[in-house]
Amino acid sequence: MTRWNIDRGKKITGGRIRLHRKKKKFQRGSISLLTEIGKEKKKIKRTRGNNKKIKLVKAEFANIFDTKTKKSQKLKILDVIKNPSNPQYVRRGIITKGSIIKTELGEAKVVSRSSQHGIVNAILVEQKSNFYKK
Repeated sequence: MTRWNIDRGKKITGGRIRLHRKKKKFQRGSISLLTEIGKEKKKIKRTRGNNKKIKLVKAEFANIFDTKTKKSQKLKILDVIKNPSNPQYVRRGIITKGSIIKTELGEAKVVSRSSQHGIVNAILVEQKSNFYKK
């Protein structure tokens, strides 16, 4: 356990921590944007240093990389099958990094942070055969 628990504003002994200042604008976070399935929609946000960050609000297509053929294709996203970050995201059709999406070629695992990078990149997942199972 750390000596100072700044998030709570209290010391371990129970005393109060008085912060010396509030957060500056560049230190503030933003509300997380959850990428959904739908007609493509992007949002451009100005960041520190007058740079730009493209956020993906809705995604229709994904860049799928096939590890066997070593080629990538732009395919339509059909559905979200599994999302390890939150099981509720599957019902809502929200895409995050690590989620499994259904495409025309099969299932693919998302490897990009679509709400941060502005694009959906995925790797095709090999389907395990049920040859030995009975």
